[in-house]
Amino acid sequence: MKKVFTLLIFLISNFSVSQDQTTDLDEVVVLSSKLDLPFSKNFRTVKIISSEDIKNSPVTNVSDLLQEITGIDVRRRGVGGVQGDLYIRGGGFDQTLLLVDGMKMDDTQTGHHTLNMILPLYLIERVEIIKGPAARIFGQNAFNGAINIVTKDFEGEKGTIHMNLNELSYGSYEQKNISLSTKITGENIKSLISYSENRSDGYRHNTDYKRNNYFIKTSFNTNKSPVNIITSFNENKFGANGFYASPSATEQYEETQASLLGITTTINSEKLSITPRLYWRRGQDEYIYIRDNPSVYRNLHKTNKVSAELSGSYFSKSGITGFGMDLSTVNISSNNLGEHKRTTVNLFADYTFKLFDEKLFISPGIALSYFSDMSFHSFPGIDLGYNMSSDFKIYSNIGKTYRIPTYTDLYYSDRTTVGNENLNPESATSTELGLKYNSSNFKFSAALFNRNAKNIIDYVKSSENDLWKAENIGSLTTKGYEFDISYSFKSSYDLSNVNSISIGYTNISDDNYVTDINFSKYSLNSLKHHLISKLNLKYIKNINHSIVYKYAERSDKSNYSVLDSKIMYKKGLYVYINNILDEIYSETNLVPMPGRSFLVGFNFGID
Repeated sequence: MKKVFTLLIFLISNFSVSQDQTTDLDEVVVLSSKLDLPFSKNFRTVKIISSEDIKNSPVTNVSDLLQEITGIDVRRRGVGGVQGDLYIRGGGFDQTLLLVDGMKMDDTQTGHHTLNMILPLYLIERVEIIKGPAARIFGQNAFNGAINIVTKDFEGEKGTIHMNLNELSYGSYEQKNISLSTKITGENIKSLISYSENRSDGYRHNTDYKRNNYFIKTSFNTNKSPVNIITSFNENKFGANGFYASPSATEQYEETQASLLGITTTINSEKLSITPRLYWRRGQDEYIYIRDNPSVYRNLHKTNKVSAELSGSYFSKSGITGFGMDLSTVNISSNNLGEHKRTTVNLFADYTFKLFDEKLFISPGIALSYFSDMSFHSFPGIDLGYNMSSDFKIYSNIGKTYRIPTYTDLYYSDRTTVGNENLNPESATSTELGLKYNSSNFKFSAALFNRNAKNIIDYVKSSENDLWKAENIGSLTTKGYEFDISYSFKSSYDLSNVNSISIGYTNISDDNYVTDINFSKYSLNSLKHHLISKLNLKYIKNINHSIVYKYAERSDKSNYSVLDSKIMYKKGLYVYINNILDEIYSETNLVPMPGRSFLVGFNFGID
């Protein structure tokens, strides 16, 4: 860990800091409570990745972008965002909820598909990350938190059509990336149509990939209450050398599809705001054990989810009442898991009021959930916040959260593994205590968190010759703390150039929940130490340089350091250099990550 501090001291020493930085940042509205509260008044651990952050970051996809946030563990099995598992604060990959414009992208087959729906970076306005208990806000699967991807809105002169080449790049391992878009702006309608393709021959045997995304966002009635329609289709084909099974399974292959069709609007009056949503999400996963011989072993799973949601806020002198409900139906058709259906009903209510000259914020709430093939559950919680000053705030929250078993947990079967139809949902009580300090050029946040989980699902067996079987094996207590510091400054030779430096750290410890079990398939291996440091420098008016250092140490004592860099010319030309230190490491399942690599290209974005 000494490497990062040496690096930072060296870089900062080359710049004299001006103390007259007075840029004011606009308040960011987040959806973490479905009440659209400004970020500065939101008493939770919420991290916003802005479009400017995305532009400066030396990454090419959402999976790599999320790796730059402390407490977020993306365990990749390859590059280019082809496959990875998403964890928050040491939880499991089935315990994190991903949303796109507020629409839940959970896959009932398995959490391995959570990131299948991620969009190209140039389509994203911001990413909202909510850490801690979120079940009473978003329902099941938000066990340890939720991540909401907000797509870009766009403007243009009415009656015009613009065609754009958004990105064109080439890099190591024959990486080739291209994206195109068309903007159509009418009198009362506007539409964005986008296509992107990413491909590579792979950085080792059987790790080639080809990813395609088709995206359309259309807004009607733009002069009044806009009605937004989003259509997205992601297709991913990739060699999966050692991704699953064991590292010796070098010939695995997989193809996934993720489709989304959603419609939403917001209706506002003086005291009431209502947002209805209707959306359909489809997933498809084809897995082949030996790529050139599918007859040896092949799985094909198809999932569908249709959801209707209504959320709203009522504003009164006494406070803000949030309320909502959603009704969804899911089904799966699989040659391995069989055919199953589930209907889910969620209701929630949340009330926020202020005391002591509007310095103390109190927000109790509860969610009620019914699963047609499981049972009925209630999930209460409360948030507290106190404004010590306009810049300094402290907060605390406690809530109950849960996760029902996936269809893989319940029904999966192969030559070594068997599911368990009698599994109970996982549940937990999570608490958090934090503080935030925000000034014009200095920001600091810190939090202590604790999660007491029950009915943890793992695959276990009594002897080496037995099959792995899914079981509720016991409880798990996770404790930790984290902090983030960022500072903006001006270089002495050009006061118009604003530079920034940040550092974040998360520490996690778990008790050993595997007690009377002889063999456990998924042993705890969370990020015990996770440090991220970023430096963003503007040398001259048109050149921006970003450096990101990542240090990770897991519970099994394995550790690695990764240094990435990006130099970008304002007009769109950029050069990425990833893993500058040429570190040898793996993030999961002993899958080795690539060494030093580069990518050069043009990124014009979407205006």
